[in-house]
Amino acid sequence: MTSYERRQSLLEILRLQPDLHVPELSATLKVSQGTIRNDLDALEAEGRLIRVHGGAVLNEQIQFQSRNFTTHFQENIASKKAISRKAAELVLDGDSLLLDASTTIYYFAQALQERKRLRVITNGIDTAQLLAQEPTNSVILLGGVLDPEGSSVTGLLSEQIIKELHIQKAFVSCSGLSIARGLTEVHLDEAQLKRKAIESAREVNALVGSTKIGKEDLTSFARLEQIDQLFTDTGLTEEWSARLRNVGVQLTLCEDSVLSTKFA
Repeated sequence: MTSYERRQSLLEILRLQPDLHVPELSATLKVSQGTIRNDLDALEAEGRLIRVHGGAVLNEQIQFQSRNFTTHFQENIASKKAISRKAAELVLDGDSLLLDASTTIYYFAQALQERKRLRVITNGIDTAQLLAQEPTNSVILLGGVLDPEGSSVTGLLSEQIIKELHIQKAFVSCSGLSIARGLTEVHLDEAQLKRKAIESAREVNALVGSTKIGKEDLTSFARLEQIDQLFTDTGLTEEWSARLRNVGVQLTLCEDSVLSTKFA
């Protein structure tokens, strides 16, 4: 059986039995667990599935509240996974976290599935549901106005709740990042909520794909000096790496197997 044939077989097996893990897939296809892991990684890079702890889930089997969220979830998968895995190293069992409602942060939440006793505050409905599957976690879904797509909650009530909390670590993404305007967002309500989150957090980490760096959206919610660490992928150009270092950004470049960290 060729690699292509084996991977097609893997997809069909997961379609019929989505709860199978690596050892069971290895036994079914009569290949090593290492081969199965390599196949799953290759299929994930192609956007065919999402790796989860112990196995994988086909993209079409993941059900989200919003069609728009599903579309963005399937974009730049390798970048989001690499960034999320590295950023997850900052999180310890028992940490208190504030997470936004972006698809990048959903990938980050997936990378936290081995952590225990997390205290999580988020306005992302799908992220809240994912992290609540770990029974030792305490997950607070912020109250407020449900957005028209049904994927997040924003508004004055959410902002007031955040204002009264003392959060150890915030993890946020954005739709654009520039030197002049910092982190920007297309949705005004989301931007306002993130401003409050950054004010309440002891440590703020930005998870931003390289395709968003150099772009500006409707409204700013954070200056670069408010970010303790910026995680991005190795698609970032040398010019932008230098520009960010020159203004004092602590920059971590992430890729699947090799991770390099650069400091200003």
